[in-house]
Amino acid sequence: MDSRGFREAAISSIDEIIKYYDNITSRDVVSSVSPGYLRQLLPSSAPETPESWDDIQRDIEGKIMPGITHWQHPSFHAFFPCATSYPSILGELYSSALSGACFNWICSPAVTELETIVLDWLGQLLGLPECYLSTGSTRGGGVIQGSASEAVLTAMVAARDKYLRNTLPTPPAEEEDLLKGGLGTLGNAEGEEYEELLARKRSRMVALGTTATHSSTKKAAVILGVRFYAIPVGAKDGYRLTGEVLKKALGELKKRGLEPFFLTATLGTTDTCAVDDFAAIADTLEEFTGGEEMNGDIQGDGGGKGEVWVHVDAAYAGSALVCPEFRGGITEVLGRFHSFNMNMHKWLLTNFDASCLFVRDRNWFIQALSVNQAVYGNAASAGGLVTDYREWQIPLGRRFRALKIWFVLRSYGGAGLREYIHKTVKLGEEFAEMLKGRGGLFEILTGPSFALVVFALRGKTPEEGNVRTKELCERVNKSGKMWVTGTTLDGRFAIRFMTGVRTTEKEHVEMAFKMLVEVAEDITQGA
Repeated sequence: MDSRGFREAAISSIDEIIKYYDNITSRDVVSSVSPGYLRQLLPSSAPETPESWDDIQRDIEGKIMPGITHWQHPSFHAFFPCATSYPSILGELYSSALSGACFNWICSPAVTELETIVLDWLGQLLGLPECYLSTGSTRGGGVIQGSASEAVLTAMVAARDKYLRNTLPTPPAEEEDLLKGGLGTLGNAEGEEYEELLARKRSRMVALGTTATHSSTKKAAVILGVRFYAIPVGAKDGYRLTGEVLKKALGELKKRGLEPFFLTATLGTTDTCAVDDFAAIADTLEEFTGGEEMNGDIQGDGGGKGEVWVHVDAAYAGSALVCPEFRGGITEVLGRFHSFNMNMHKWLLTNFDASCLFVRDRNWFIQALSVNQAVYGNAASAGGLVTDYREWQIPLGRRFRALKIWFVLRSYGGAGLREYIHKTVKLGEEFAEMLKGRGGLFEILTGPSFALVVFALRGKTPEEGNVRTKELCERVNKSGKMWVTGTTLDGRFAIRFMTGVRTTEKEHVEMAFKMLVEVAEDITQGA
């Protein structure tokens, strides 16, 4: 394909994309194909001779689209949104054209510098404390990750390294190298006694979450070979972590001789969009680390400060912080924590992947993740004049993801982003009012919260309610006309209904409610 062919193909592709969005409501939301459908439609091997673009493009509609579930459909009410917008798509187009594995500043200075700038812009729009900005006094900053799961894993690696450095004695012969090389050098320290000490310490380390925390925290703990402990939360506390509950869990772990080193606190849990009690968590952990009764064995053989790293997972609901009214009691506490993550690709008009991770002190990442190789060397990096984001993430290479964020922030501005959040939150509130209007049929379990409502179909008994709600969920999804997801809260099966998709309007919510009522009445009347 030469430049002329590319121009023709690109124009045709853009026209198809526009047509797709303009007519997306004509499609069913959820794909109905059977597993393995695509292998039956495609050849068993790649073509030997080139095929025309017309033939290739034709197969998008004929072979690929049947297997697509349309996350941008206005009747997509499942999970959380997976956002996109035309400015974001254009950012991806330019990023693809300027493709490179930009792990060092010198690989493409604009890639690194734009990322630093746009994440400072985003941090300011979210109202984050200045310590999370690259211009802040603690030399913090932001980095774009592939997903919130990568962000949690990155933060946990840094937390593990920090905890071990603070609670284990440094081998005298290795002290200088340890400062340069982080945990990797510490793990290679000479002496069987020290290796045994390190092994014992790691075996006692525990990463904490709650029963409402996203599974990424447990997965990160599995990858790192440390323990994971889920603190029970329930309806009594609104499915959020409180200081009292956290204090009880810390005490139980201490009695067992275990050492908490990491906690994921959540802004907008997956099931209910609950927000953990950040202020109480910060107070409890300061007491836990600083109290005399906590010194000694809980802090390990080194006797150092065994501070618990707090990572705030705000993957979905963090986007709402662009609106000042959602910040109360949240942003002012973030400066007492260590890292914060939100996904622009969920609720802020930027297509996947654009997970934005902020850290209070960049050195925590650099000490844990810096592994040098001669081929990476360059004068700017050696002189400490630039940021090398390879030291802030698990992979080495990285894409030019900052472009699409730059395009979105400039195309919408802060006012446009706030308008979008306000619109989708209002739709959730209106849906909740519709449910309340049929209170004899439906029961709201939580919400509306951040454009999410969790509800159930009533029954004569809890068991009957569960059966009815599950049937309601299955039947509306099977129709293909809308998609919702189910969850279980304290033994109650419930339906999550989300209104955060960019294309969703009030008419689509009203249509969804009408369908829910029709199916629900059929279920209850047929019982």
